[in-house]
Amino acid sequence: MKTSMKWLAASVLCAATVGAQAQVSQVRIWATACANCHGTEGRALEGNESLAGKDKDDMYQKLMDFKSGRKPATIMHQISKGYSDEQLQQISAYFAAQKK
Repeated sequence: MKTSMKWLAASVLCAATVGAQAQVSQVRIWATACANCHGTEGRALEGNESLAGKDKDDMYQKLMDFKSGRKPATIMHQISKGYSDEQLQQISAYFAAQKK
């Protein structure tokens, strides 16, 4: 009985890990759309804004401002409308977690 409980616990932990990894991979896929301007993993080349290590709440607010049209942009207002608010939160958290 104890052995089967250990296997059950191990299976649950394994499934949770796989689910978490899939979520991180999905956010990384969403973030690749930003690479053309903001660089790989948010480290932009000169002339563009780097996103790596920035405050996630500030980034999220900017994205929401682009999405609503409160902040003028050439392309960000179009890109941000392609994501849900929750996706934009996850993308902001992803870039905030990257090293500068």
